[in-house]
Amino acid sequence: MATIYDVSVMAGVSLATVSRVMNNNTKVSDKTKQKVVDAMESLGYRPNTIAQSLASNRSNSVGVLVSQLDGPFYGPMMTEIEMVLRSANKHVIIAAGHSDEKQEKEGVEFLMSRGCDALILDVEAVSDEYLIELSKASTPIVFINRYIDEIKDRCVYLENEQGGYMATEHILSLGHKHLAYISGPLFKLDVRDRLKGHKRALQKYHVPFDETLCYEGDFRELGGSNAMKHLLSLNKPITAVVCANDQMAAGAIAVCLEHGLRVPEDISFIGYDNIPFPQYISPKLSTVSNPIHEMGKMAARWVLQEVYNDKDVVIEHSFQPELFIRTSTKSIN
Repeated sequence: MATIYDVSVMAGVSLATVSRVMNNNTKVSDKTKQKVVDAMESLGYRPNTIAQSLASNRSNSVGVLVSQLDGPFYGPMMTEIEMVLRSANKHVIIAAGHSDEKQEKEGVEFLMSRGCDALILDVEAVSDEYLIELSKASTPIVFINRYIDEIKDRCVYLENEQGGYMATEHILSLGHKHLAYISGPLFKLDVRDRLKGHKRALQKYHVPFDETLCYEGDFRELGGSNAMKHLLSLNKPITAVVCANDQMAAGAIAVCLEHGLRVPEDISFIGYDNIPFPQYISPKLSTVSNPIHEMGKMAARWVLQEVYNDKDVVIEHSFQPELFIRTSTKSIN
């Protein structure tokens, strides 16, 4: 089996130069790099990653824990994380917490046991106290979609309260006064923040919040469908529905169409997240952006800066939502 020494002899360079090439060090000229690469290919040399990690005290792997692996929301985030880290010759190990406290903690323990250089966590069920304590461990950790004041320098998050306000304020500005609200699971902080923003907008326009027209959904299309069936069964006047995410909005709209209601002529809808598919359905869904892919990219950059000493990256911790007005909302006649 060829060794790094054999590579250095064939390429006519030092062991240090071979090491720099293997670590993609920019100080090596293209000509020298090609000589080393050619020698590796000729000898069939493959770097021993275990030996490299022992020598450098780095595994060159980063653990990523997300709530779920399916759906249109988390895929873009994981893609951005992987692309940023892969460009720096780092790899990701992914686990899912399924918004369950026990499974989230097990996922954290699993990733730490793999010797990851850092963890990127999108967790919802574990407490702030647990995460504050976790941040004191030797493994650097950055949190996505979570804000904790005591460790805010490790948090990458969206201003969800403002996003909730923007969605409802748009509906109210169109003259609607009979609003229903389809919430996500209320144990989640971002869900509570969006609802808080919704209530703030109602208060500004002097529209009372009707508790009976607020339904707790599950962030999925079926949850939106069930919510809309329940809301219609109340036989209360509803001219607009504010949904805490786009997937539930899609499910709710489908129920309205099945009942012969026109969107937006009879009932307006606004969602949240700005995932791709609502831009291509009819009517096109008005929504508020949740740049989860950008937050994923930023968390990966945080790791590059804090763990791998890349000082060229710029870190932003707070992201602002943006309103996208499309054809699912209409002024009241």
